[in-house]
Amino acid sequence: MSDHAKLPLAVVAGVDAEVRRATVAELLAAHPGAVVVHHDLRDADARVVHRSLRTLDGPLAAEVDVPLTNDCPCCAARADLLPQLRQLARSGRHPLAVVELWGGSDPHPVTEIIAEGEVDGRELADDVRVCAVLAAVDPLRLVAHLSVSEDLRDHGLHTCPDDHRTLADALAHQIEYAHHLVVPRAPHGGGATEERERRLAGVAMVHQLHPTARRLALGTGALAAITDCRFDITAARDRVNPALAQLPQAAEHSGVSTLVWERRRPLHPQRFHAALEELVPAAHRSRGRFWLANRPDTMLAWDAAGAGLVVEDCGPWLAALNDEQWEQYPAQRRAAAALDWHPVHGDRVQQLVFTAAGLDREGIVELLDSCLLTDEELVAGESGWKLLPDAFRDLLDPVA
Repeated sequence: MSDHAKLPLAVVAGVDAEVRRATVAELLAAHPGAVVVHHDLRDADARVVHRSLRTLDGPLAAEVDVPLTNDCPCCAARADLLPQLRQLARSGRHPLAVVELWGGSDPHPVTEIIAEGEVDGRELADDVRVCAVLAAVDPLRLVAHLSVSEDLRDHGLHTCPDDHRTLADALAHQIEYAHHLVVPRAPHGGGATEERERRLAGVAMVHQLHPTARRLALGTGALAAITDCRFDITAARDRVNPALAQLPQAAEHSGVSTLVWERRRPLHPQRFHAALEELVPAAHRSRGRFWLANRPDTMLAWDAAGAGLVVEDCGPWLAALNDEQWEQYPAQRRAAAALDWHPVHGDRVQQLVFTAAGLDREGIVELLDSCLLTDEELVAGESGWKLLPDAFRDLLDPVA
């Protein structure tokens, strides 16, 4: 089936229910006959999902309860969402399908499931094409939401009994994965001074977290052209992959700043670990990749939002591999490594990006630079570096 004949599908995410619902309502109004599929996870702790289908005119069918299989919202999506989308596509009655995600849901795995999932042995992509993934964001509340360490559970937005993510973490990942960011239109006259400043800071934060995304304002008719778009699944996957991601560049606007810290020499594991207590809360959002002197072959991902930090093993640096092993990695990564190859460290690099309102740029740079190996420590070489204390073991090997 040609793409033109497939049912266009838009995925809408957002922790702020009011803006998310307004986005969905505008999509329905702009595409008469469009249908919304929503899986309500308010009873996730009871392992029950409430699925609804509706158009602008009201429900298409009565709400149905389905089990939260394996305490996994993605499993529930695979088991219930995909057949619903197949049925809607085959009906031929709808110009657009909208998947409205639950507040704390991550659009990344759900979009991948839709793009690669099967129904009765046949790929759903034969009938449906993802035209857009949208994150609905309230700029008035964005900075505040990225400033707290509250769990999704504290706001009733968790997706399963074992969902321990924070509100800031969920919000940051929604913004960075989507390629359309939808915000309410500014009030006529800009509103009160304090509100206007908060809005400007929020809009600046949205732009700096995801500079290449297209920003759309509600009430401007911009959502009418969504069905003409096409969401690039591969590009989105690469964009949030720590090993491949093109990180935001340095910026400053409306009191919000983005700092890019890039160095080549390795980080001292003990000093860097001790600095986490200051570094993590220093920014509303920070992410990137880095390497430790005692783990010279391992690329590590830094992913922090609010007051929470996740450090993950992303596999080897290409400098640790032989020529034959290089071929197992994407051409994009191999090309980037070759273009920026260091004569001593190869593709190993410290690349961390910090974004915040009122960011202490000089203080962060000074602290990070103090965590690098000194000239005297550098002389010891890899054999000596590997003897340094394995201070990140608690984050990378918590069970050990």
